[in-house]
Amino acid sequence: MAGVSLKCGDCGALLKSVEEAQEHAELTSHSNFAESTEAVLNLVCTACSKPCRSKTESDLHTKRTGHTEFVDKTMETVKPISLEAPKAAMEIDNPGDGSSGSGDAAEEMVVPEVDQKILEELEGMGFPKARATRALHYSGNASLEAAVNWVVEHENDPDVDELPKVPANSNTGPPKPALTPEEVKIKAQELRERARKKKEEEEKRMEREREKERIRIGKELLEAKRIEEDNERKRIILLRKAEKEEERRAREKIRQKVEEDKAERRRKLGLPAEDPAAAKPSVPVVEEKKSSLPIRPATKTEQMRECLRSLKQAHKEDDAKVKRAFQTLLTYMGNVAKNPDEEKFRKIRLTNQTFQDRVGSLRGGIEFMELCGFEKMEGGEFLFLPRDKIDPAVINSAGTELNSAINNPFFGVL
Repeated sequence: MAGVSLKCGDCGALLKSVEEAQEHAELTSHSNFAESTEAVLNLVCTACSKPCRSKTESDLHTKRTGHTEFVDKTMETVKPISLEAPKAAMEIDNPGDGSSGSGDAAEEMVVPEVDQKILEELEGMGFPKARATRALHYSGNASLEAAVNWVVEHENDPDVDELPKVPANSNTGPPKPALTPEEVKIKAQELRERARKKKEEEEKRMEREREKERIRIGKELLEAKRIEEDNERKRIILLRKAEKEEERRAREKIRQKVEEDKAERRRKLGLPAEDPAAAKPSVPVVEEKKSSLPIRPATKTEQMRECLRSLKQAHKEDDAKVKRAFQTLLTYMGNVAKNPDEEKFRKIRLTNQTFQDRVGSLRGGIEFMELCGFEKMEGGEFLFLPRDKIDPAVINSAGTELNSAINNPFFGVL
């Protein structure tokens, strides 16, 4: 298959003709070219008809203009490449030809003439002279707006700041401007004003978005703080109720102990036992009323409290050990409440020495964890709390009872 392009071996660029290869060599100093069967890509924008010779160029065009649809006309424009040197170059290489002087003149490259008034306007807007000249030349010296649009579309071209060159005999001078000098000035002012307004509108839009985001974050923080304060109030109320109940039970047991001591002293002194009916005439009536009520089974919270009380009674000679056991159990419950999906907080090896020293070896420690939902598994080697059996109310109650056992001096006195 005949070659349809020339490929630069130094940078991989595809070129349509020998002339393009020569221009590429002058700009880059690359000299390694080879004939290729790979066609030069020709993607034409359907919106503005701009041709793009690579996917990168089409992406840049889309980024600048927002145009996304391109038609691939590569096969329509592809043709075998001619490796013959340009006529002018051949005349230069042939010194015997009498027309060599005319060939030099034909191939002399000069900067094209452009509209000087529009060029001055572009320079006044801050564009370099080379870029402004290039924009005017390739936009046909049509108008200031056309030149500005060309600069915007080609600002990333590698040669955007190089002066354009055309053959001397083709430099016929700039076309007459479509606008008068006054109209050019008015147009330039309109372009500046339009750019300024667009920038202001974008800044206002961004500020509105930032304000909305600040308001949303503020509301979320306030709501989270309210929920946290509400939960803290409920926890404190439950803790106080539990402490009051524990104090009431402790006072009742102390009163009963006092009554028993009093009866024992009367027995030792040989005095008759105190008549309960005489001391408390209303007691039989109350007892009769109580006897008519059904017996309420102990709740799980009461069972937990009794389990902790039994643990403290069984090891009352070592308060530090008991307190350490309560604190360890509280840590287990806290880990489960905070990380219910983490299996490592819901599975405890019973043979673990630390667990045995702190909880497992104390009577009532394992029973308390079973009341919280833990189950023995794998032949009794582990205590495990299944995820679907976690009851937040039970875990919270366990934490409340443990806090009371740690902080209440009357807990488990009798």
